[in-house]
Parts: sequence; structure tokens; C-alpha cells
Amino acid sequence: MKRIILFVLFFLCSTAALSAAGGQDVFPVDRDFYPYYPSLFKWEKSAATFTEPETCAGCHEKQYSEWNGSVHSLALRDPIYQGELNKGVKAVGHEIGRQCEGCHSAAAMMSGELKKPGLAGLSPLAMAGVSCDICHSVSGTTHTRTPARVPENGSLILSPGYDGTDGAHLVKRGPLKPSADCGGGFHECKESPLHGQADLCAGCHQVYHYEKHFPIEATYNEWKAGPYAQQGIHCQDCHMVDTDVFLKSADSFKKPERSEYRHYFSGVNYLLAYLSAQAATRAGDKEQAARAMKQYDMAVKRLQSAASLEIIPIYYDGQLQELKVKVSNLRAGHNLPTSLSNIRQMWLEITARDQNGTVVMSSGTVGKDGSLPPEVRIFNSDGMGSDFHFSAHPWVITAFSRHETIPPRGFKEVYYGIVALKGVKSLTVDARLRYRTADQKVAEELLAAVPIDIDLARDYGLTSVPQLPVVDMASTQLKITVRKP
Repeated sequence: MKRIILFVLFFLCSTAALSAAGGQDVFPVDRDFYPYYPSLFKWEKSAATFTEPETCAGCHEKQYSEWNGSVHSLALRDPIYQGELNKGVKAVGHEIGRQCEGCHSAAAMMSGELKKPGLAGLSPLAMAGVSCDICHSVSGTTHTRTPARVPENGSLILSPGYDGTDGAHLVKRGPLKPSADCGGGFHECKESPLHGQADLCAGCHQVYHYEKHFPIEATYNEWKAGPYAQQGIHCQDCHMVDTDVFLKSADSFKKPERSEYRHYFSGVNYLLAYLSAQAATRAGDKEQAARAMKQYDMAVKRLQSAASLEIIPIYYDGQLQELKVKVSNLRAGHNLPTSLSNIRQMWLEITARDQNGTVVMSSGTVGKDGSLPPEVRIFNSDGMGSDFHFSAHPWVITAFSRHETIPPRGFKEVYYGIVALKGVKSLTVDARLRYRTADQKVAEELLAAVPIDIDLARDYGLTSVPQLPVVDMASTQLKITVRKP
């Protein structure tokens, strides 16, 4: 009997323990630690305030000029972002919108200046988006304390300065050991190894669902799981340099020289750069338009150097049966495509012509309305909500039903079946790897949703949404015989 009683007590205790463990939140949120949740930024407040980038330009004119017109400087003003934010706030409320606002204009989010989507009445500091002082005020990370226990949704600590006995002191951080006269008496300088590491970028380049903490955007994770991380090549080594230095770093796994770093923050959002150039041109600012077009050119060149294509014919019993197209990620330190891969589109366009020039097979051609055909071979993701239904919106997506992206230095192979063609002796096959920033319909939906104070016709000259520009990342051609010699 005693044994039975002990066994029952053990069983009850074990069941209670299992129930307690089963009831624990997988992604616990410490709202005292993260007061701006779902943004995970932390602000070490003092009398030292954030500094507008125009003030920084007084001593750092070159760096300011490089940053001005970059995607960082346009993070809040991006009309597609504003359309998405507006839709999200209407769907789930402004509190959830803080997750987006934190990484698009951290100082304005934390100060409470950002109360709704749109740009009306905002300060220059808010409009500057990811400005000089946002990055150079980072004093640490909270990556291991986030709900997912990894970098997500702005898990950075911002400390623009501290309170001294004689008043507020500004402190700016960077990767170099400061000289004795660094800051010129305006601010103190501190060496920060973090500023040369990918962890600095990770907080905002890992976008997780605000509640389920699913990685909608996992650029940092992709980098960390690949060869560039293993070889010590960080985000800054490819995105804070010009195109030629990027190619050298990506190919050789060698870090740039100190003198080669720039504040371009060059990525592949050529659409935003182009829209920015249009806005500057309409405003009569030729210098700013030129800066934006430089960003556009760098983005396009980066895309055109990222991947390669190879066409491989496959024969059965001497007869051509299939075409294999190998798509390789040559130089991106993360997956292709990355970022919001459910929005980005990278696909194959294939055309095969017979010996007379007649098209006998085609796939992936953009329609007149900007749509892609159903059979297109595409490399991106399909998002879905908790109801398992498709969605393109980040406040809904809690999983990917399809995730087809190419890891760094990796490849994917796509097969096309070839039917028997009467009288066809040879084929000339053209393959193109194509890219655009967003699906046509998604872009139209988001631009239609911009807040009322953003006038697309006035600001960008857009009275309607044209077909989104497409960049050909790589192309190749192969002439093959239908019967194997």
C-alpha cells in the first residue's frame, strides 16, 4: 500500500510539473525590460538627446553625403513602407506598428513622436530614419533576452550620452580607437568592437512576427549559417563599401582596408532609390537626385554580380528530354533573395527556339499587367497565417508554406521537360534570372494605401502604378542538338 501511495504521489507531482511546463509561454515577453514592445529597442535615457544628421554633417561632410540618399536615410519616407504600415495599423493597431517604426526611425518611436502612419508634422530627426546618431549611439544588444532568444525587431540598446556633474555629455561609438581630439569637444568618442560586427545590424535585419515570433525576415540567420560568417566577413564588409570593394570581399573572403569603408549602406532596393531620385528631381534638387541615382546604380550592379546561370541538357536514349538550369548564389553573404522574401521576386525566364528561330518553349515571361505566369520557376517564399491561408502581410504571416531561396555559395537546380518536337534538330536556349523588389499586385496595393499626407503624384510624379522595373541578374545561352551525336 505504501508503494502504491508513493507511486500515486509521484505520478501526480510529475503530471503537475508537466502541466506547468506545458503551460509555459514558448516566447515569454518581459514588458518591463522591453517598454516599447513589440519593438525591442531599449533607450538609456539621460539629458543627452539624439542629434540630427545635419549637425553631424558639420564635421563629417563626406560620411553624411554618402548616407544621404541611402536606404537608411529613406527608411521612414519609403512610400511602400508607409503603405504597409498604414494597412498594418488599421488591421492590428498602432501599438503593433511600433515594431516597424522602431527600425525605421528609432528615436522618433521611443520619444512617442510617431503616433500614426504618415510624415505630416514630423521633426527632421524623425524624417531622417536610420540616421547617424541611431547607429553611433548603440551601446549594446539584448539579442539573447528577446522572446525568441535571438536578434529580432530592433534588439539594440541606444545610449546617446550620459548625465555628468556639469550637464549632459554626448557619446558616439565606432569601430576605431578614437584620437585625442575625436569629437571636437561636441561629443566624446568610444571604441566599440560591436560596430564592426554583424550583430550591430542583426537587430533590425531580423523581422519576427510580433506575437508568434516567426522569422519573416532572417537575413542575419542566413549569414550566420553560411561561409561568410565562418570566414569573418560581416555585413559591413559588403554593404559599407563601393561596388568594386564588395566584389573583392565577396570573392576572396578578405576584409576591406580601413580606408575603403563608406556609409552608402548599399543593398538592392533600386526601386526606392529610383523613387527618391524622382522626388528630388521634382523638388529641383539636382545634387540629391544624383546621389539617389548613384544608389540606384550600385543596387543594380550588386544584383547583376550576385548570381550565375548554367544550362545543362539531359538526354535519355540519345533523345533530349529535359533542360536543367543551375542557379548559383555567387556573392551574396545571405540567401537570394533575402529580406522579406515573400514580397521579393527572383525568377527564371526561359525561351527555346528551333533551328529556324521559331519559339517552341517559353516560361517566366512577364505579362502585360505585370503578372508572372502560374508555371514560373520562382525563388522566394509564400507566407501564411495561423489559419494556413496565404498572406503577404507581416502582421499575419506566422509560417512559410513554401520557402525557395538560395543560400550563400549554394545553388538550386530547376528542370524543364522537353516534349518530342517534329522536325526540330537543334534548340537555342536563352535563360535569364530576373528580379524585382515586389510582386506587381502587392506594390499596387501598398502604394494605393499610403497615408493621406503622402501625395504620389505631387512627390513622385506617379498618377498610376506602372510596371515595376525588372533587373536581369544573369543570363546565358546554349545551343544544343535534340538528338545526342
